Amino acid sequence: MIPIGFIEFGIKDLLETLVIALVLYYLYRWIRGTFAIQAALGLLFIILLNAGVGLLGFTTLNFLLRSVLDVGVLAVFIIFQPEIRKLLYNLGQNTSLDRFLGRTGSVDMVSEVIEAVRNMAQTKTGALIVFARTSSLQDLVDVGVKLDARVNASLLQTIFQKDTPLHDGAVIIRNNRIVAASCYLPISQNPNISSVFGTRHRAAVGISETNNVFVVVVSEETGRISIAKNGALSSGLSIQKLRSEMEASLGEVKEEGVGFSAEKADLEMN
Repeated sequence: MIPIGFIEFGIKDLLETLVIALVLYYLYRWIRGTFAIQAALGLLFIILLNAGVGLLGFTTLNFLLRSVLDVGVLAVFIIFQPEIRKLLYNLGQNTSLDRFLGRTGSVDMVSEVIEAVRNMAQTKTGALIVFARTSSLQDLVDVGVKLDARVNASLLQTIFQKDTPLHDGAVIIRNNRIVAASCYLPISQNPNISSVFGTRHRAAVGISETNNVFVVVVSEETGRISIAKNGALSSGLSIQKLRSEMEASLGEVKEEGVGFSAEKADLEMN
């Protein structure tokens, strides 16, 4: 024990302080860049205001503020629901299992998707393709149009044609099969996403924030190819770069050190 004034501070207290500091640090990292940080500051302001009102003896104001704080725990779960869900997902995600369960791709599937994406990028056909890895996405499949088809470039291009009923929404690929089309994804609320990206890109980020998925997006306005994974968006990929990213995330074999990259490159069609 080390006496600090009238307080005895030991190794156990030091470890406990470090653990609390580490938890607070990672909580801040998870909510940084979202509206949740402003909400947290608002709650902190109410707590400090309630303490000040109590010291000044304003009983009526103190009663009102205490009533607000009484439902504070419920408010936290409501306000921070997206962040809590993301936190629990990150805690429950087992990266060692991903090596075995996450290899849902195949050489043929990747080649078919690459061909479809190349053609849709050239014709500026908007597309949103979600690859379910260890996440089943069954809730999204249930509300979409269920399919059970082999992944085929022509089929993907047909689905995303503007004059087809299924073009609006996302295609979900699971276990090398197209299991659903016209699926509507949650939109990311991350304010750090550039305003140049529309709903399709924000939906790609949104589904990747809370699920173990790999998402490919083709812009309807520019034909640019983007990917989303783990809540991060990388835009302007060449076909060669897209293939390497898909093989690293979905392929049967993954080389050491190969993973998701945020590198941006110019779109190449050749």
